[in-house]
Amino acid sequence: MYILVVSGMSGAGKSNALRVLEDIGFLCVDNLPINLLGSFVDLCRNTEPAVERVALVIDSRTSVFRFSIDRMFAALDTLNDPYEILYLDCSNELLLRRYNETRRSHPMHDDAAAGILIERELLQPLKERANYVIDTTDLKPPQLKTMLMESLFSQVISKFRLVITSFGFKRGIPLNADTVIDMRFTANPYYESSLRSLSGRDKPVRDYVMSDPLVLKQLENITASLKELIPAYRHEGKRRLMIAFGCTGGRHRSVAMAEALYENMREVCDTTIEHRDLLIEADDISERFGK
Repeated sequence: MYILVVSGMSGAGKSNALRVLEDIGFLCVDNLPINLLGSFVDLCRNTEPAVERVALVIDSRTSVFRFSIDRMFAALDTLNDPYEILYLDCSNELLLRRYNETRRSHPMHDDAAAGILIERELLQPLKERANYVIDTTDLKPPQLKTMLMESLFSQVISKFRLVITSFGFKRGIPLNADTVIDMRFTANPYYESSLRSLSGRDKPVRDYVMSDPLVLKQLENITASLKELIPAYRHEGKRRLMIAFGCTGGRHRSVAMAEALYENMREVCDTTIEHRDLLIEADDISERFGK
């Protein structure tokens, strides 16, 4: 499990950073007391499926729990999990203006100006050991998101995953599909007695479906579109895309097309394939025709 500690000055944008991290698959926890760190990590390890990436905001607010930099690093080092530190900074002038505008109390002092100075001194050792330091003084939230996405965590964020699935319309459209493509425009192998008991994973059915020039053209267009769009999806923080091919029963045309697209995309990105109704449709066919 990878742990990212998010810290820095109050008002410097930690909440915005946490929202970005949550969008790209981190389990995020704000203001976690150090003495609960071990229990929390154990909980993440023992869940099913196990949590892979955690972002923890640990900052001056934990001073009520006798926070210290040394205690924090000692607790992290006992976990035997890789961790890095992201530190968000901002100019004193802008921080003071933000506190004056929002009229919120500073966690370190009733007087915001004094609190900023106390907090900066408290967190300076943490800033010196941080892996990433971002000054948000001149950054707007979209710019902070871009910096986090493109620069800092390119090696941490999991690969983009393309999920290709087949299904039968008679059993409903997959609710988690991002794009649904209807394959019922091409001839149905179901009506060929020699192909009925086979599936789109079998070569005779694949050859039958792919003999339609429209199917080949559609496959070519979808492949080209995905290769062009996947980098854009990644840029926007999307890490999973499901393309669902549907036909009447979900055994012949949709399966053949899903298999063909999988062959085209498996070297492009992390690609998985699923056939939702392949087996249940085989049972229906066997029951209906006794085969």
